[in-house]
Amino acid sequence: MNRKRHIIVETIDWQGIALSVSYEPKWLSTERAHPVAHLQVSVVGPECVPLPITETGYRSHFLSPEEIAEAGGAVEYVRAWLDYAAQSPEWRRRKEAARQLSLF
Repeated sequence: MNRKRHIIVETIDWQGIALSVSYEPKWLSTERAHPVAHLQVSVVGPECVPLPITETGYRSHFLSPEEIAEAGGAVEYVRAWLDYAAQSPEWRRRKEAARQLSLF
């Protein structure tokens, strides 16, 4: 049984970082299981930039398609996720440290 995959890929800017957002709404969909969607977020540029949701610049996330729909789409979901995660004290410290030049 070969099914045709439907993957939506968009490029967005989040705080000066170019990101690729890949969304497959029916990553796993069977008659007996609830549908599972696959969301991938990766930094396009500048290279090797961490995000509040990943230190490596890449994140794979499985969730229900309903969560994406409730957010208004994959891009809106990712923006909200990043904005929420960027409020953490740890991310704020990391961002501030990155702004300061190290003399050692």
